[in-house]
Amino acid sequence: MAGKSIKLETGTVYKKTANGVYIFRYQINGRRKAVSLKTKNQDEAVLEAKKLVPVVNGTTLEVISAHVQHARDLTSARKSLPLNLAWDKYSRHPDRAVPATVSEQDAYKGTFNDFVAFVDNDSIGIADINQEHADEYARHMRTQELGVDTHNRKIRRLRKIFDVLKEYREGPNPFVARSLFRKEREEQNSNIRRLSFNREQEQKLLEVLEDNKHKVMHKPEIRIIYHLGMFTGQRFKDCILLRWDKIDLNRKRIWVKQFKTGKEVTIPMAPELLEVLYEAQKWKQNEYVCPSVAARYNQENEAGKNTGNNLVNLDALRVIRWIGLDNSVKVPGRKKKVTVYGFHSLRHSFASHCAEAGVPKAVVMSILGTNSEIVDKYYTHIGEDAQEKAIQAISRKTNTTSVEERLSKVLAVIDSLKAKSKAILQIEKILREN
Repeated sequence: MAGKSIKLETGTVYKKTANGVYIFRYQINGRRKAVSLKTKNQDEAVLEAKKLVPVVNGTTLEVISAHVQHARDLTSARKSLPLNLAWDKYSRHPDRAVPATVSEQDAYKGTFNDFVAFVDNDSIGIADINQEHADEYARHMRTQELGVDTHNRKIRRLRKIFDVLKEYREGPNPFVARSLFRKEREEQNSNIRRLSFNREQEQKLLEVLEDNKHKVMHKPEIRIIYHLGMFTGQRFKDCILLRWDKIDLNRKRIWVKQFKTGKEVTIPMAPELLEVLYEAQKWKQNEYVCPSVAARYNQENEAGKNTGNNLVNLDALRVIRWIGLDNSVKVPGRKKKVTVYGFHSLRHSFASHCAEAGVPKAVVMSILGTNSEIVDKYYTHIGEDAQEKAIQAISRKTNTTSVEERLSKVLAVIDSLKAKSKAILQIEKILREN
C-alpha cells in the first residue's frame, strides 16, 4: 500500500510505495509536475510542500522553474551519495573519526554496515535517511540484548558518520535525538560490577604463580606483571609494556606514561616488587621488562588489528580461575557476560587498600593517574563519619545521659559486687576521687 494522499490548497503530497519518500505533485499552466520531498515522515513532507506552494502559485514560469530545480537539487551544490557507497566516501574524508586502535576503526565500519543492512534498500541515498530511520534502528538495537554503553556507542558512531557526510544531505543529522540513546538507569537493577581482590585473594594469586603445578605461557613474566598490577595499581597494558628505561632500581621508583590517558606518573617500589624486578633482570633481552609477553601482546593480523592483547588477557584470567574465582557472570538482557574479576580488579584493590590505610585521596590519584571513579568508589567512607554524626544529631535515640549519671551507674554496679578484686578496688578509688 502506497500510503494516504494529503490534499493541500495547491497540489498533493503522496507516496508511490509504502517504504518510499513523499512526493509533492502540482500543476503549472495545465502541465503536471512532481518533486521529491526527501522524507518518509508525513509531517515533515507536508511542511516542506507548504513551503513550495507560494512558489507554485508564482507569476512567472522562470521563477517557478528556478525554485523547483533548487528543491530537486538540480542546481544545488549537493551531490547524490547512495547509502551503499557512503562508507567508502566517509573512510577517505578528512573529518572522519580517527580512533587510536584498528579495532575501534573496524567498529565504526561494522556499525555503519549493520545500519545499511537494516535499512535494506539499495536505491536509497544518504540524503534520504531521516529521523524515522534512526528511530527504527534504535528500536531494533533495543531487541539485540546489548548493554547500554554498547548501544549508545553505536548511535554516537552513526552520528559522527552522518555529520561528516553532511555535504551530501540537507536537514539535521538524524542521529542526534536524545530519544535514540538509552539511559544508565535501564541497567540499575543489575548490581553486577567489577570487584576488588581482598588481601587473602591477592596472596593466593601470588602463591599459585609460584606453584609449578599451574601452567600458563611465559609464567615467570606473568608473575612479574601481576606484581606490577598489585603494587602499582597500573592498567594491564601499562604493566605488560613497561620498559627498563622507566625503572630506577637504585632509587626504587617506576615511571609510567599511561597509554589510555597519556599521563605520566611516578611510583615508589614496594619491597615485593623490587625483589621480582631484580629476578627479571636475569632474562633481560630488550627494552621490555617482560619481553616474551610484550611480543605476544603486540601481535597484529594482516589488517593491522591487534590480536595478541586478547590472548594475553586470557592467560591473566586463567590465573584468577586458579584461585577459584569466576571471571564473569551472565546478566539478563545482555548477550555478553559481565566481567567481575579480571586483571583490572588489582587497580580496584590498590585503591581499596589505600583507602583502608588512610592514604589521602590526592596521593592515590597521583599514583593511579586519573580522576577515576575507582578512587571515588573507595573513598566515599571519608564522609560517612560526618553523615553518621548528622543522623545522630537529629535522632531521638541520641544518648543524652550526662557524665555524672553514667559515673553513678558504674559505682552502683561496683557497690553491688560481693567480692572485689584488686583491679576493681583501684578503679573504684579513681572513680570516687573528686
